[in-house]
Amino acid sequence: MLEEIGLTPDEEELYRCLVRANTARVGELAQRLGRPHAEVVARLDALRDKGLVLPTGPDPDAPLRPLAPDVPLGEALLRRQSALEEARAAVTQLAEDYRAGMRRHDAAHLVEVVTGARALRERLRELQNGAREEVLWFCRANPLAMPGPENVEEFDALARGVRYRAIYERAMLLEPGALADVERGVRAGEQARVLDRLPVRLAVVDGRTAVCPLVPDRDGGEPTAAVIGRSQLLDALLALFESHWLMATPLGTPADRAATGYQPDGDEARLLSLFVAGVPDKSIASQLGVSRRTVQRRLADLMAAAGVDTRPGLAFQAARRGWI
Repeated sequence: MLEEIGLTPDEEELYRCLVRANTARVGELAQRLGRPHAEVVARLDALRDKGLVLPTGPDPDAPLRPLAPDVPLGEALLRRQSALEEARAAVTQLAEDYRAGMRRHDAAHLVEVVTGARALRERLRELQNGAREEVLWFCRANPLAMPGPENVEEFDALARGVRYRAIYERAMLLEPGALADVERGVRAGEQARVLDRLPVRLAVVDGRTAVCPLVPDRDGGEPTAAVIGRSQLLDALLALFESHWLMATPLGTPADRAATGYQPDGDEARLLSLFVAGVPDKSIASQLGVSRRTVQRRLADLMAAAGVDTRPGLAFQAARRGWI
């Protein structure tokens, strides 16, 4: 047991024998242990060198007595502990060097670069077809690779229980037919919200893979995107989405609002969705196929129904009553 701090089993046996005897001559110890005299002398010399045995007098055959083990063995134990700490630190550094090397080696596998609208569209389809839990979208105006009507994979995924959360940039809802496309997705189960502006285009599948453009829209040319695997960069993109999700305004369908006691009709429900999203009256009129004056009149009617006399008040009451 004490070999780790420099005491052999034979030396330990002799020391314990001397401790039990308190004092003893070499011959007595040899007899008690059943060991040759010369062997016991050699062990005693070793114990004396280690500070564990001391003669009781100057006579060569004087009895020997044991010394307390705390100091000599304690010092050996401290040296051993120090060596172990140094070894532990060396192993820790070696492990960190290994991980750093693996990170450098695997860095190329964390990001896949996809160039071209067609290749990007196919990659997005592949990821959605493989989705099992949730797909997240930042949908900016003027889609680069996959306009809403082309994203049939979303409906297949929704049908098999995949959750979809999408945030739409307000400018996107101004495009002809855009609101109808969004409502179609919401009716199928998508959770949709709207913000004035989004920082990037983004898709995240199952919290494990993200697709994000590498080149700003204004640069023109073929889109280039990064497909990002599990990494701190992916964690940052997930946090970016969640922070914007909390700030965004929910969008629903007339059926959703009817279930919560909504009184206005379907056209008014669509008007409210666009109004709360911040779409200008002229653009709302274009989306609904009516005049700007009709939009203003309907908003005035809704303000009266909500018991408010300001547009901000209407937006607040519409949200409070579950109209949007």
